[in-house]
Amino acid sequence: MELGFIITIFLIGFVGSYISGMLGIGGSIIKYPMLLYIPPLFGLAAFSAHEVSGISAVQVFFATIGGVWVYRKGGYLNNMLIGYMGASILIGSFIGGYGSRLMTVGGINLVYGVLALIAAVMMFVPKKGIDDIPLDQVKFNKWLAATLALIIGIGSGIVGAAGAFVLVPIMLVVLKIPTRMTIASSLAITFISSIGATAGKITTGQVEFFPSLIMVIASLIASPLGAMAGKKINTKILQVVLALLILSTAIKIWMDIL
Repeated sequence: MELGFIITIFLIGFVGSYISGMLGIGGSIIKYPMLLYIPPLFGLAAFSAHEVSGISAVQVFFATIGGVWVYRKGGYLNNMLIGYMGASILIGSFIGGYGSRLMTVGGINLVYGVLALIAAVMMFVPKKGIDDIPLDQVKFNKWLAATLALIIGIGSGIVGAAGAFVLVPIMLVVLKIPTRMTIASSLAITFISSIGATAGKITTGQVEFFPSLIMVIASLIASPLGAMAGKKINTKILQVVLALLILSTAIKIWMDIL
């Protein structure tokens, strides 16, 4: 493969993984459209939606490891939340990842657009007072969390994402989890989700391994750097950045669908 292709894929992986670590998402909401649209702009080979979703699934698996490692101390990881939502999203993501082989390219993009639109709307819902809750006093509805995670897992498994771009707004708006705990715990849940999505994509032959390897290397470098930056940035700024990111991606996907 030519050097330009390798550099382009690496930079896509690096930028996406840095934002992933900083905002507590797997990064697919950034890397999915970047992989789909950027290589053709430079005259490079274009990926299909199936190939992009496969590469994204593998990359997210490694990107989230780096982010969780940075947040492992400080009480940011809510083990009960991770357990309930992680188990459900793992089942859902495998179902979605395996079943996606039966879907058309348009169908995959439509699912992605719907998920992004829901997430964008939820990110603009007011979240007053959630960051005033002490981390050791956080409570949530366990079965609601598990049910929502299962639904998110199915949808995210289809598009090769780990679902954190939907997971984060749901944790903030519906479950009322403080921002930094949401970021840290969603990275752990996203890691679990990516196991199912990756397994589903690999077993159905939807993964391009060389581009995936380039993305993985970029992820392992950039994700911890992003997580360290995220620990220092004001939580309101993090929420706004994530909201604008999800909104812009949703607009782009729907413009292409329509």
